[in-house]
Amino acid sequence: MDKIEKRIDSFVKLGQFLSQFSRQGIDKNDTVSLNEMFFDGFKHQLKLAEESNSWFTKENLLFSCENWSEALSLSNIQKWISEENINNTSSKKVAIIMAGNIPLVGFHDFLSVLLSGHSVLAKLSSNDKHLLPFLAKYLEFTNEDFKGKIEFTSEKLENFDAVIATGSDNTSRYFEYYFKDKPNIIRKNRNSVAVITGNENESDFNALSEDVFRYFGLGCRSVSKLFVPREFNFDAFFKGMFQKQDIINNTKYANNYDYNKAVYLMSEFDILENGFLMIKEDESYASPIASVFYEYYDNSDDLKIKLHEDREKIQCIVAKDFIKNEIKFGQTQHPNLWDYADGVNTLKFLSTL
Repeated sequence: MDKIEKRIDSFVKLGQFLSQFSRQGIDKNDTVSLNEMFFDGFKHQLKLAEESNSWFTKENLLFSCENWSEALSLSNIQKWISEENINNTSSKKVAIIMAGNIPLVGFHDFLSVLLSGHSVLAKLSSNDKHLLPFLAKYLEFTNEDFKGKIEFTSEKLENFDAVIATGSDNTSRYFEYYFKDKPNIIRKNRNSVAVITGNENESDFNALSEDVFRYFGLGCRSVSKLFVPREFNFDAFFKGMFQKQDIINNTKYANNYDYNKAVYLMSEFDILENGFLMIKEDESYASPIASVFYEYYDNSDDLKIKLHEDREKIQCIVAKDFIKNEIKFGQTQHPNLWDYADGVNTLKFLSTL
């Protein structure tokens, strides 16, 4: 087995390992590699992650594990890398500055760097520091070539050849200045939108609730903005959202809901709300937790132009037969390996180092 095949095999084994941790239950599969050594330990890391970050509910942690177990199949990885030249890459050290908004949010960059034959120097967010170091240890045991190629630090980043950094619009300006002399990918704030045309049915709006509420709306693939026709009646939208009503039982979410509602009411903004979600007419793409912004449109072609002009602010467009590269309702949190954040091909970048 050559080196690239060994690396692929390690991540396939990791996918099989993660398949034991799903929302249907945590079930040990005795055929999974290294289970005696790692299964109970990962259960403990999930518990630590949940205890240290109240946004990381058990449901959301296991949802993330499910997603990655499905993504890390042999066929998926082979399809993903088939277009890229990653075989002849000379090994560099790539620093990754990871966000911490959703569980394992930096895993795609981590995977891309190691699969490309480079070394990882990762700076974890304090909000998501438990899972990845443990999974990295699992990878080192499946493939000894990974030993010495994975490093985590909380200190200042030093001695690296390239950088992938994810942050807010404010931190990205700092990153762009600080890393200007290194090959880099700098990611900024992005949000996802849904375009409502009037052709949607009840199941579409039910599915949209997943795009709005998964990870409490904290992901860049979470829908935070609606574009709706001028005469749109929001009853169908709210009816679809209703199946997620239990979200208000999360204390941190409820506190955000109460706070943002108070701010809106004191500012005398017009809002519609249903007890756990507010919607407000607003041109911005980034809405606060427990709220979704909306904007009316009169003409489909004008809206398509606007979406194109604002593409640097948008991660996903959810729609039904409206625009090229749209994502189906309910599918924003199921990206493929080749669905790159900010549309920047990470493997291509890494193959040029």
